[in-house]
Amino acid sequence: MSPLKPLAWAIVKQLIRWRFPTVQFLSTQELAAWLEQPSPPLLLDARTPEEYHVSHLAQAQLVTADWQTHLEAVPPKQTPIVVYCSVGYRSAQVTQQLQQQGYSQVFNLEGSIFQWANEHRPLYQADRRVQTVHPYNQYWQWLLDKP
Repeated sequence: MSPLKPLAWAIVKQLIRWRFPTVQFLSTQELAAWLEQPSPPLLLDARTPEEYHVSHLAQAQLVTADWQTHLEAVPPKQTPIVVYCSVGYRSAQVTQQLQQQGYSQVFNLEGSIFQWANEHRPLYQADRRVQTVHPYNQYWQWLLDKP
């Protein structure tokens, strides 16, 4: 791993927190533990369909900025929700929108799917376990560790 990668991650995470000060964040460790519980949160993937189809977290539903049009059913306002994207910026936008619409238990996954993958946590393409993640673009892909 490049010695600059931890610094880059710290900067990215701090910039997202600065840009979205009202958003609640959840660590990948906290999400992993929560997913083991009998009542896991609703997982929303705020990436593009192309990114989602490469890999996603188990049971995650694809959403975009117009998140309601992509859900099978609009969840009740008290539903625990965790939103993720590549590194956390797009998911912070969706999380903020959900908060503004009255959702009180909505969290942005800090580090999002890139950090989840870097920690070798499970990823899926449909129902098949995979190790690859869509790199988003050439500039952000260096935050992903090679599988």
